[in-house]
Amino acid sequence: LLRTLPDADFCPSAQALTLARDVCAALGPDYAVFPELRKGHDFYRFRWSIVRNDVECGWVGFLASGDSPRQHAQSETLHVNLYGAACTFALPGFNERLAELVDDVDAKITRVDLALDFFDGLAGGLDGVRQDYMAGAMDHRGKRPKCNMVGDWCNGAARSFYVGSKEAGKQTNVYEKGHQLYGAESGNPWARIELRYGNKLRVLPSDMLRRPDDFFSGASDWHQQQLSLASVDATPEPVKCTPRLAVETVQAEVSRVIRWARNTAGPALSFLVKFASMDQLAQVCEQKQLPGRLQRFGESELDSVADLFMKNLGTGFGRAGMPAF
Repeated sequence: LLRTLPDADFCPSAQALTLARDVCAALGPDYAVFPELRKGHDFYRFRWSIVRNDVECGWVGFLASGDSPRQHAQSETLHVNLYGAACTFALPGFNERLAELVDDVDAKITRVDLALDFFDGLAGGLDGVRQDYMAGAMDHRGKRPKCNMVGDWCNGAARSFYVGSKEAGKQTNVYEKGHQLYGAESGNPWARIELRYGNKLRVLPSDMLRRPDDFFSGASDWHQQQLSLASVDATPEPVKCTPRLAVETVQAEVSRVIRWARNTAGPALSFLVKFASMDQLAQVCEQKQLPGRLQRFGESELDSVADLFMKNLGTGFGRAGMPAF
């Protein structure tokens, strides 16, 4: 199948295949790369599937599925995505081997999920978690994070309690794992606390893979307490946000650029959107430099705030509606 790829695509494919094999080696002998190239996920054009018993449990994506400026940058990257099943059945020490691989290829971690399981049930159950939240046990630096309750809370079945937000790059989901796997009617007590870190406002170090307990414990006093209840000793280590002054500076400049586009260039943009094709719009924007006030920022700095503003295009700009850090 590699022979059917254009020459320009062959090198990324070969590099992605090598990386996929390295990931399999870190996970253990039960893992392999599926022999056929597949359609990509998450805006990648292709993927090499990582399989265990012929079932996909991860993938390595390469080349972009589109031609937008953002996807052009993505096309120059390889992306490794491992599902929970890959980690569940991997050989002991896989996390340290993956951390070494991250360091060896100078990779950037974009998301890490750290899970703590209570197979015999969580003290107080999901109702106790809600009570902890209401009592302020999950407050961070005097601020109470957002919460969201999902599932059948009236009948105590298949429930999830979310704390934090994806936009802020830190979210905890406490849920009834036993109900998810065995069915709510089983009454299985298994509960899971899943801490999800993203790189929107943080740099995720490879040590998160080497010392997951420390970083789980460092999320908050409540997380440290839950780890203690599981009889796990850890040295709390938080994943700090990028310096606030720097983030605020990028946000302010992006806000001004979008406000200018909406208020000053709005009529011209409206005309183009109404009468021009997507290809014509792309030609207008193609190979144009960033506005002068944004050229001093790196792509990762702009990427860290761009999604937040895009979601609020119709609601105005400024500090209102922006997530707390």
